[in-house]
Formats: sequence, structure tokens, C-alpha cells
Amino acid sequence: MTGYVLYAGSAKTCLKKCEHMAKIELTSGVYWVGAIDWNLRDFHGYTTPRGATYNAYLIVDEKIALVDTVKHGFAGEMIKRIKEIIDPEKIDYVVSNHVEMDHSGSLADIMGIATKAEMICTEKGKEGLLRHFGRNWNFRTVKTGDELKLGKKTLFFITASMLHWPDNMFTYLKEDKILLSNDGFGQHLASSFRFDESLCSLVGYECDTVMDEAAKYYANILMPFGGIILKKIEEVQKMGIEIKMIAPSHGMIWTDPGKIIEAYLKWGKGETKQKILVIYDTMWNSTEIMANEILRGAADSGIEVALFHLRKNDWSEIVKEILESKAILIGTPTLNNGMFPTVGGFLTYLMGLRPKNKLWATFGSYGWAGGAVRAVNEKLKTGGYEPVESIEVIFRPDGQDLSRCYALGQKIASMVKAG
Repeated sequence: MTGYVLYAGSAKTCLKKCEHMAKIELTSGVYWVGAIDWNLRDFHGYTTPRGATYNAYLIVDEKIALVDTVKHGFAGEMIKRIKEIIDPEKIDYVVSNHVEMDHSGSLADIMGIATKAEMICTEKGKEGLLRHFGRNWNFRTVKTGDELKLGKKTLFFITASMLHWPDNMFTYLKEDKILLSNDGFGQHLASSFRFDESLCSLVGYECDTVMDEAAKYYANILMPFGGIILKKIEEVQKMGIEIKMIAPSHGMIWTDPGKIIEAYLKWGKGETKQKILVIYDTMWNSTEIMANEILRGAADSGIEVALFHLRKNDWSEIVKEILESKAILIGTPTLNNGMFPTVGGFLTYLMGLRPKNKLWATFGSYGWAGGAVRAVNEKLKTGGYEPVESIEVIFRPDGQDLSRCYALGQKIASMVKAG
């Protein structure tokens, strides 16, 4: 892609040789010194069945810099890795790309050892760290274009406000062409391997585990900031920055950065597949019967369609599927003249993520009084979405109701095909 030069060959060979050593080296003098959280299963409401990593990077030159730290409780693991390379007291700079505590939680531990180190962060980063830690460390604030010479290596800073907090920034190693991107391009994924290509080699066939987790991460954390992401990528391209590796603060390091950059461009633009999701909950199966008939109508039209019961499927996995799906149908029974609680909770979560370029439709059932479908429609409208059609039936759907549901599935499929 324009503005990016993607390297291969010697770098990848080194990675395969280095990753099984005690010292994990991205390139000469640049080390991974993070921690692996094998047992993390929930990241503030985002499920993480594959665990997580907290990636920190040590750059050893005439001066020594540590970029990011790890979550509180994992400081010992990080410090042990640093000690395998250098005496941590010799660290000259600690770079904080992001205040959030899964990255900054061990700052006090490392600053207590590297007492002469200078703290590098954005102005907003300084404000946040002061609030969190109350320590008046030796701060130096930076902005896009500022540089820090370590000797032969140079750190170049790029502010990345609202990706996904106001304090965020990227650190770029100019000579090595490595982007330390913090939360950008990350995934929640624990592994004994550190590089994207190595994880896939474990199973012996085409593997999208890393990209699958990257999509889930983007959908549940970064989707609201798609426009900002597009502008930031464009800004980096205009700078003529070449990237041969992306090292995020969670998950695998990208040795093929073009793959994830292209995915972020697609996701940021809201590009979708010809795919329909039917998402629902049900009390006495009436809404579920409707959901299955809608699905049948769409499937019979030759469109990919998937069905998700909100109490039987993980919400963050559903959101990952929403990321690239064109049409979303929401079904709910009526409870106390409103939508079912799980549907309300899911919509609150989803509306905060502000998905782009979707077709919406709603359906549901009720007993003596309705109101649920109307409530869903109102919730969608507050997010700026207008359902193309709604169906609501009393008690159990009859033959005529099911015909309407089937027709809705076909109608949505036709709209998806039309683009």
C-alpha cells in the first residue's frame, strides 16, 4: 500500500530463530519484555477465552528505553525478562504510550527501580498518570514529530488521540522501521509464541486465529473510532513512514503489517460482506420461531445468514460478526411493555460502538400488550439508525405471520444483494 514498505526475508528468519530463546528479540537491540495472562477471561465486559498478553518493549542502545509496561500483578514477570538483558536500574527512559492500567499498571514498580529514568508521554498522558499514581516523576511530554535519540536508534512519536483514549500515542523506531502501536492493531490472545506467522504454523494449515482475534478486538474496542483511524493511517502515509513490523501492546507482533493495516482500512470505512445476522432472545419460543423463519427466507435467497440467541452466545463474539455483516435483524419478546432485558442490554452495548453501513430490521412477539418492537426501534433511532421494516405478532405466530417473516428474510437478502 502507498507509503508503506513491507519487508521480508532476513527479519522473518531472525524471528523464527529468536522466539524460542529466553531473550525474545524483534530486531537487534529491540526486545519483547512483556507478560502473558493465560487465565484472563474478561476484559471489562469483553470476553477473552484465549487469554491475553501485555506487551512491553526494551530498546538497548547507548541509552536504554522501555516502551510501556504491563498490568499490575505482572510486574515481576516483566522485570525478570528485563534483567535477562540489562540491569533495570540502567533504564534511561520509560515511554508510556497509554495511561490505561493494563499498560501503565507496573509503572510505579519500574520507576522505583529505574529511579533516574525520564517518563515520556503526551500532555494528556502526563495528566492521567499524575491522577492515577500521584507521583511527580521526571516527565517529558511529546507530540507528533518529536524525536528521542538513543544512540544509533531514534524514537519518533506520533500522537494518536482517541485511539482509544485522549492520551494515546505510537512510538516508531525509525532505523528499524518498527511501529510500537499500543492498542492499535492489537488482539487479546495468549501464546508462547510472539509473532503472527509462528502461531499459525502450530496447526499445520491455513490459520486466521490472529486476524480473528484482531477483528474481535477492533469491533469491541475501536469500532467507534473508525473515522479517526482512517485519518491517522492517512497521516502516517503522508509522513512517508515505512513499516516492516507492527508491535502492539496486546497479542501477536505483526511481521506482515500490510495485512492488518488493510483490515483496519476496510473496517474503518465500514465495508461489509453480503451477510445477515438474526439476533434475538425469546421467552416461550414465539420470537425464536419468527427468527428461524426469517433466517430461512434469507438463506433460501442464497445469502449467508447466522442466528444468535443472546443468552446462548457471547456478546463480544456477536459484535465481531456485526463488524463485517451488512444487515442486522433484532428480535425480542415483550416484557412489561418493553423489550426483553438481554435485548436492551445488548443494544446499549452495540449503540455505543456505532457500527457503520448496516441495514436494520426488527421483529418480536407479545401477549396481551405490545411495546417491545417499538422500544427497539426507538433505541435504534437514538443511534441514528432507521429500521427498514418491523414485524410484531401476538402470542404464537400463525401461518400468515410466518409467511411475513419468510418474506422479510427474502426482502433483506434482496437489499443486501443490491448493495
